[in-house]
Amino acid sequence: MESATDTALTFRDATEADVDALVALIESAYRGDSSRAGWTSEADLLHGQRTDPEGVLDVVKSPDSRLLTVEREGRIVACCQLEHRGAHAYFGMFAVSPALQGAGLGRTIIAEAERQVREVWGVDEMHMTVISVREDLIAWYERRGYRRTGRMTPFPYGDERFGIPQRDDLQFELLVKELADPSPTGASVTP
Repeated sequence: MESATDTALTFRDATEADVDALVALIESAYRGDSSRAGWTSEADLLHGQRTDPEGVLDVVKSPDSRLLTVEREGRIVACCQLEHRGAHAYFGMFAVSPALQGAGLGRTIIAEAERQVREVWGVDEMHMTVISVREDLIAWYERRGYRRTGRMTPFPYGDERFGIPQRDDLQFELLVKELADPSPTGASVTP
């Protein structure tokens, strides 16, 4: 079986023309029955939408954000939001096609995102928020070097733009990773 990383990937910034395809990708990775083909589904936690065209377009147009779009064989297969927030970057809106999850594609994308924010913005940390009850997902990020901070923010209950919660204990936890500067020899240097 061919892995998701066997075929060359193209990384580029999303454009307005990509919005509908990106909304469909994000929805397929997190909501409804199609999301159950992968392991990132939130279908048991949240019903309704994960995002909408306006939310994706806001990221595409924001001067401080990029929506990194990943293509394989000319088809969008993944994306992630990168937002410059001073000394750190924010990583969000991460979606991989459910049919391609579990084959190493996510690991490749997050590594490229980290490389790009270091090189383009010169930041030394990546931040993200994850629904705190998503233990498997948090463990995946921990294996990539992210650490739990215990800092929580409330889920936006009552705002259906982010979904319809199926439980009353949802909140977001901040995860942080220090991004080491690669040395000229390619080895990581830690401060």
